Amino acid sequence: MTILRDKRLLITGVVTTDSIAWATAASAVQQGAEVVLTAPGRDLDRAVEAAGALPGGAEGVEVVEVDLTSPDHVERLVDRLERTWHRLDGALHAVAFAPREALAGEFLAAGPAATSQAFLTSTHTFATLAGVLARLAPARGASLVGLDFDARGAWPVYNWMGVCKAGLEAANRYVARDLGPRGIRSNLVAAGPIHTRAAGGIADFDALTSLWEQRAPMRWDACDASPVADAVCFLLSDLSRMVTGEVLHVDAGYHAMA
Repeated sequence: MTILRDKRLLITGVVTTDSIAWATAASAVQQGAEVVLTAPGRDLDRAVEAAGALPGGAEGVEVVEVDLTSPDHVERLVDRLERTWHRLDGALHAVAFAPREALAGEFLAAGPAATSQAFLTSTHTFATLAGVLARLAPARGASLVGLDFDARGAWPVYNWMGVCKAGLEAANRYVARDLGPRGIRSNLVAAGPIHTRAAGGIADFDALTSLWEQRAPMRWDACDASPVADAVCFLLSDLSRMVTGEVLHVDAGYHAMA
């Protein structure tokens, strides 16, 4: 069963093949979707290389330079998708960044410039992508999915990115509220820790993976993004047609343990 047959999906944040975004793109292609990938200019060459590793290779997979914090880039993206696809059935928000000052060291020591950049890139762009989808969604509706890391508590690492993820969870609810009447769903997938390039920027990331080894009731493989990708594809598919405003945990049950 190809649950994404005939779906046209925008996948952001594909830079390397170890990313959840790449794993999602690979799963979506296998499930019958057409995909367009986006990456910022500094990562464009690596994104093109990663596209070549998708099932079937890079043939037919467009990689577009997009910085979602730039209104000009966003407008160019909408114009491009309108001309080539005429519609957009779904999108994955896999965009996050925080300066090291906002991730490492004392939480209270991070300055407003660093925390503002983290929020703009990691949280506000979710609403930006929702706006793109709203402009291109077909009458039958569409699906927006974002990548989350459980923001209900304070982690031993993560600092202001944890605050940004809490804001992302709130933004998800408001997007679900505002776009639901148009049949556009908004959901997040809260993944367990995965060894990605982004994870490499988090000080003492192994402290998180060790927590999973101690507490998760199922064995969590921090090198395998495919369970997360498959959950994203479910939310992008019509099988989730009445699911919105949700945070789906794909973390081997860690979040449910006291």
